[in-house]
Amino acid sequence: MTLTIENVSLSLGATRVLHDVSLTVGDGQFAALVGPNGSGKSSLLRTIFRARRPDRGRILLDGQDIWRRSAREAARHTGVLLQEQHSGFEFTVAETVAQGRTPHLSTFDRLTATDHDTVEDVLTRTGLRCFAHRRLAELSGGERQRVLLARALAQRPRLLVLDEPTNHLDIRHQLEFLELVRGLGVTVIAALHGLDIAATYADTVVLLDRGRTVSVGPPADVLTEQALRDVFGVEATVDMESGIPRFGLRPRCVCPALPCHWSCTHRRPATVGRGEDADAG
Repeated sequence: MTLTIENVSLSLGATRVLHDVSLTVGDGQFAALVGPNGSGKSSLLRTIFRARRPDRGRILLDGQDIWRRSAREAARHTGVLLQEQHSGFEFTVAETVAQGRTPHLSTFDRLTATDHDTVEDVLTRTGLRCFAHRRLAELSGGERQRVLLARALAQRPRLLVLDEPTNHLDIRHQLEFLELVRGLGVTVIAALHGLDIAATYADTVVLLDRGRTVSVGPPADVLTEQALRDVFGVEATVDMESGIPRFGLRPRCVCPALPCHWSCTHRRPATVGRGEDADAG
């Protein structure tokens, strides 16, 4: 499924949070949204899964405007995993994953044999079959996040929208989660904080700043030292030896005019115990 965003603008109250954002994510591609806090990543994702209607512009899935579809039809095509997404800890893993079939059911429908087959297939693909009868409260954070991904996959979506899905995971579980997502073969658009993670897994990186698109393209073209300095306000070194950008980051240097940061390679330490107060007595 191809996702097309055309000149989308969005206001929250009197504040404009997105300004004419445009991009295309091809079928089966992974696009990562990166940028400082408040740059518009989550707001853009919310327009994609219809939580917010843009003030202007269009969002198309395979050329069809999402707002010309019913909410149920849109949910069948789009799976969503949010940054702060809680599920009832009293439910088992299998029960939680089965909730993903809801967009395919009428109000009083029960799960069909096809629905049960879908749940079983998703549990297998996500490595959760052995947890099927355990309650969410018994799982680790990484395991619960996998369950919530499985619930989204049970919808059989062709587009996955992920808002900082690895934010509370340790390094191993971050990598395992994104390896799983990357291997699904569906179109993915994800807000990510980790630049190394974005550079490793994304086909396209979208750099946002204050609701505007700064740059869109392959990670090596977008995540440059100058771009990171301009947008994030940090000093950066980008290592391309492996073919994938790797980043060394530190606060912007202020020496020699002022005592600099602990991470500065040319650091001039602050003077301690000098001056008039030090000489007194």
